[in-house]
Amino acid sequence: MSNDKLSVSLRLVVITLVTCATTLGITLVLGTTKLNSLLGIQPLRSEKASQDKETIGSAQAIFSTVNQRNQVPKKFQGTVVYQGKLKPTEKVIALTFDDGPSPKNTAQILEILQKNNIKGTFFMIGQMVKYFPQVAKQVAADGEVIGNHTWHHSYRHMDIVTAAHEINTTADIIYQTTGVKTTLFRPPGGFLNNGLADYAKSQKYTVIMWSEVSGDAERPSPQVSKMVKNVLKNAKPGAIVLMHDGGGNRSRTVQALPQIIDGLKAQGYKFVTIPELLEIQAQEKNLVTPVSPVLTNHEHPNNQLHR
Repeated sequence: MSNDKLSVSLRLVVITLVTCATTLGITLVLGTTKLNSLLGIQPLRSEKASQDKETIGSAQAIFSTVNQRNQVPKKFQGTVVYQGKLKPTEKVIALTFDDGPSPKNTAQILEILQKNNIKGTFFMIGQMVKYFPQVAKQVAADGEVIGNHTWHHSYRHMDIVTAAHEINTTADIIYQTTGVKTTLFRPPGGFLNNGLADYAKSQKYTVIMWSEVSGDAERPSPQVSKMVKNVLKNAKPGAIVLMHDGGGNRSRTVQALPQIIDGLKAQGYKFVTIPELLEIQAQEKNLVTPVSPVLTNHEHPNNQLHR
């Protein structure tokens, strides 16, 4: 064999060995599944079934974690809660936001909460979830807790069929959009006697009211400084603060929120979601029952989505 032919043969052997080694290296790094995908090789049925099962398992694990965040202790199912009943030394407080999701204000509020490493509880209107599904998905993705705030946000008295439709339809779209199966319900306007709360309790929802208001739903809307003062002066362990991320222009709420957070931190408060608040209460001993606040029945009577 001539030198030229020998040289060519040796080069072919070297290239083959390098190619095999490279392929083996890629397989080790990427794994067989990813390599097959890159090369356009279809997995066998048994392999595909295994991969599908693994994917489904991962999705179920994510949904399980999300829904654990949204669950409350069983003792609170079918009850009405105005605030956490905690020891005076248990300085935690829950921020809640109603009437979203909205395309602008909800995103801004999420950004503020993320910046401060705080989780809130968002009571969503079914129609708004339908209109702005991506915003609802972001609320869940950020680790916030989601509650049911009916489909239409109507205050009128309802028979059981209408009340069931308002709550069940909203629960369905929240789950279909975000994967969240919520057990939290907040009645529009805080009305407990128009059929909605009764149906919610019959379905083992925890009906969440509030013990403090920022005043952002009043008409006319108060100045930012007034909203901040409203929350800070009434802060107490276990308080549930009512604010809004939808139902109108909430730019003042967005402006007030960082000041509210800073002020509460200065008072020594930590922030919890509603399920976390109720879990703390469930574990506490020698509970001290705080004085129930005087509450208005209307969140925003002049700004109803449906009269």
